[in-house]
Parts: sequence; C-alpha cells; structure tokens
Amino acid sequence: MTHYQATDYQSKSWWLESLPETIVPNPGLAPSQTADVVIIGGGYTGLSAGWHLKQMKPGMDVRVIESDVCGYGASGRNGGFSMTLFGLTKGITKFRFSDEKAKSAHQYMEEAVDYLHDFITANKIDCDYEQSGYLLVGTSPGQIKRVEHDFEIMERWGMGGVERWDKNRLAAEFKTNFYKLGWFEPRCGIVNPAKLARGMKNFAESKGVIIYEQSPVIGFSRNSGGGFTVRTKTGDIQSEYLVFATNAYSVLFPELKSIQRPAFTHIVMTEPLSKEQMASIGWGCRAGVEDARDLIHYYRLTCDNRIVMGGGDVSFGYGTDLNKDLNQKIFTHLEHHVIEVFPQLKGIRFTHKWGGPVSVTIDMAPVIGYLGKDKKCIFSMGCVGHGVSMTTTNGRAIAEMISGLKTQRTEMFFVGRKTFSWPPDLLTYGVSHAIRGFMKAEDMLYYK
Repeated sequence: MTHYQATDYQSKSWWLESLPETIVPNPGLAPSQTADVVIIGGGYTGLSAGWHLKQMKPGMDVRVIESDVCGYGASGRNGGFSMTLFGLTKGITKFRFSDEKAKSAHQYMEEAVDYLHDFITANKIDCDYEQSGYLLVGTSPGQIKRVEHDFEIMERWGMGGVERWDKNRLAAEFKTNFYKLGWFEPRCGIVNPAKLARGMKNFAESKGVIIYEQSPVIGFSRNSGGGFTVRTKTGDIQSEYLVFATNAYSVLFPELKSIQRPAFTHIVMTEPLSKEQMASIGWGCRAGVEDARDLIHYYRLTCDNRIVMGGGDVSFGYGTDLNKDLNQKIFTHLEHHVIEVFPQLKGIRFTHKWGGPVSVTIDMAPVIGYLGKDKKCIFSMGCVGHGVSMTTTNGRAIAEMISGLKTQRTEMFFVGRKTFSWPPDLLTYGVSHAIRGFMKAEDMLYYK
C-alpha cells in the first residue's frame, strides 16, 4: 500500500515551527513487539485514546504509532479553535439525522469543549490557551438568515450558552461595520494547536503510554488466532485491539479510504500587530471568529497578536495524494480578506502560509466506527475541520468502548453508524469539485 513518508515537521505550520524546543523524535517501532492496544496516529484522537485507556485500565499495554512526530498532521496545523460545531451547521445535522440527534450532537460538543478546558487547566498544559469565546458572524443578508436560523434552533431546544451580539455591539468590539449579527459562545476558546498536541504526548507518556514516532505504517492484517499485526518499515507489532486515529490520513488505508476523503484547508498569518494596530481594530475579546458562508473564513489572534486567517476555499488531491498544502490562489484570497475585514491594516506583512488535510465524510458528519464484527478494530474520522475539542472526547469514547464501558459518549448516534461511501477516485474527484463549485456559487449569490 502507499504509505506516508516522514518529512521536516517545522515546514508544516508556524505552530510547529515556533515550538519552544526542537522536537527530538521518539525511536521508531522495533521488530516483533506485542501490546494489548495499538493506536495508529499520534494526533489528538490517538493520544487522548491512549491516556484515557491507561487511566481506565492501568495494567493495559497501550502503544501509539505515529508516521512522523506527534502533532504533525491536522493536530499541529489547524486554526486552534475549541468550538461546539459538530460537522457543519445544525440544520445540516438535523436534515441528515433528526432534530433530537442534532440537539444531542450540540450537547456532546458543549461537553467536549468543557472537557478540553478542564484537561488543559487542571494539568497545566502549556498551549497558550485562552477561553476567549467563539464568534459566528453574519456579514450579508444571507449570512444573517443562517445565523438567525441557528438562534431559532437553540431557542426551540431550550438551550442557553449563546449570546446575541447586534451590529452596534460588534462595531464597538471590532471598530468596523463589516459585521451585522453575531453568535457568541463564551465557553469556547483558542489554543496553539501544536503545543497542545505535544503537551498531550507528554501527558500520555506520563501515564505509561508507549509512543513510537517516525514509523509510517505500511500495512496491517488480522491474525488467524484473533488480534492484529501492524507492520512498519522498521518493525511489526501484534495486539488484541487496533485503533485508527488517522482521520484524513485514513485515505492511505484501502479498508478506510471510501469512508472519508481529505479536503485541504489553507491559512495565512500576519506579522505581530503593533499596539497602534491593535487599538485600531479593537478585538478586545480575542474570540475566534468565523463567518456564516458555506466556504467559511475562520480567524483568530495568536498570543503575540498575529492574525491567523484560514478557509475561504479548499483544495482536493487525487487518490492518496496528500501533497496539497500550498495553494497560492487561496493564500492571496485570504490575504485580501484580512484587509477586507480590517481595512485599517492595509500594508501589513504576511509572514507564513500553510495548509493541511481535514477529514470529510460524504454526509459531512463525524463517525466512530468498527472494522469487523468483533468490534476490536475502531476508527474515528470526519470532523470536517472542527476537531480540536471533539477529537479529545472521541478518544475518551474509544477508550471507554475498549474498556467495555457503556457511557453517554459510547451511546451517541454517530458511534457505529452506517456511513455512505465515497465513490471511486475519479468520480470522487469530480463530485468533490462539483460540491465545491456549488458552495462557491452559493456564497457569491447569497453569503458574500
């Protein structure tokens, strides 16, 4: 099978480049190893599943195999939003499943955001965490209608936790008339995602999880007597349970490829803003912001007051192509959008640009599933770019499933759900671009 080649992690995002210490990778997998549980993928999902298993079953032998270094994938490149979005909009989730399930999904995500907050603060994880809130903004009549619809859904559900910010409140906060309506969730926050991933790695190892880095998996098989064998270039390991915490990288495994496909999101970053520039734009709340388009823009401040601006469009690879991080057309669009939102920053310098794959199921909703009737091979994917808090709680759910526990998380409707398959590569490539084209057209007509 095609497998991922380890590369220079520092080139993949400013978050990874700016880590306070250069990463010295853990040794790779040695030949002829055995464990109780093997987890493929050293991002948020895999690390969370690992440490939760050790907390629930201290005597269990848990190993994580990472192709590069922990945090190399989406966990070290994302925008760093801890937010309550499940898949895409509440309306889409309701349409695909039901109103009751959409409500339970939002509750799951509220608990996920709170749980990540508690984990970071209780364990003093150094990741520049700020509980500064999440702000969804409507900037056009179509976007206002979409935000209003979410307010109506929350009101019907009888749920709180959200504040309505009108145009005046937004103008006072951001010193702009660009925003017309805001949905603000104070429980949400922003993090340095790479620092969070490395902090999770250190925490997992402190609990006894063994982690191998720079160990790309080249295949796996079921053993005749039960269990699994996972093969890497440097060694192999047998286990009773196998977890695929590979998200977008699941496309590299034929058994998982059709369940999800990677879409590439892109980010640009400014130089640090001066005190005068910060004063000119306000943003005293420091909330992470998204607009209500189909192809959203998402943006936030770093701890040294750089603006991180992402989204606006996506890229697609063909087949197992995961080399679509760079898209100059989208980078240019994002740079222009910074000035569109904040015209007072005209002339600001952009210092970094990067991208990375997110996991997308065909129905735009997450899934935790099984490969095989024995339920000893578990996968998690489909966060659609909203996985910082979700993946941590999904890892907890996977640990509960392996430990034989029945909890509110393991009983969620998206655990073990039937999924629609993406078609073969050529059709998928065409379908993906058709969906993207529709979303771009809708944004131009209704949500610009």
